[in-house]
Amino acid sequence: MFYIVEIADVIGVEPRDFGLTLKEIAFKKLTALYEGLVDEQLGYVITVLSVDVEDVGYMLPRDPNLYHRVKCRLLVFIPRIQEVVEGEVVELTDFGAFVRIGPLDALLHVSQILDDFVNFDKKNAVFVGSQTGWKLGVGDKVRARVVAVSLAGGKVGITTRQPYLGNLEWIEEQRRRERVPRAEKVAGE
Repeated sequence: MFYIVEIADVIGVEPRDFGLTLKEIAFKKLTALYEGLVDEQLGYVITVLSVDVEDVGYMLPRDPNLYHRVKCRLLVFIPRIQEVVEGEVVELTDFGAFVRIGPLDALLHVSQILDDFVNFDKKNAVFVGSQTGWKLGVGDKVRARVVAVSLAGGKVGITTRQPYLGNLEWIEEQRRRERVPRAEKVAGE
């Protein structure tokens, strides 16, 4: 899930930067410090949205820098266990598919694709359910549930082995199957 978080920090303004505005300096320093950061509490930091800098700074003995307190708003992505996400299959391997959710690629292990025996067709680069015939390939849109998160390791595991999860085409087919018996039952009454 994407969040906007506000954090407080302190930046050091070096003498060579004295010609720039405080806001420009702060934005540049905080962008370099936070963008792309993966933190257990913040999650995946996407970008710095805004910066507020205190005008009055302070100095430290034997340090040429001038320090200012800042508050900034960050756009972050934090995957949560049991969260339902949508993404696109970006890579297939023998052991599963990688699905891009937000800024990261989550692993959809082959055992978590379907409640069916799944074969990997290397020639056509797709996973195929042996009984259902459902296919999963690069570029397919997928709805999945997050089952494992390790921000420190940069790993997220997902599953599509639940009703109304999986390739969006499978979900639509499940919905069609449910509508048909109801329509026939109403017509027969």
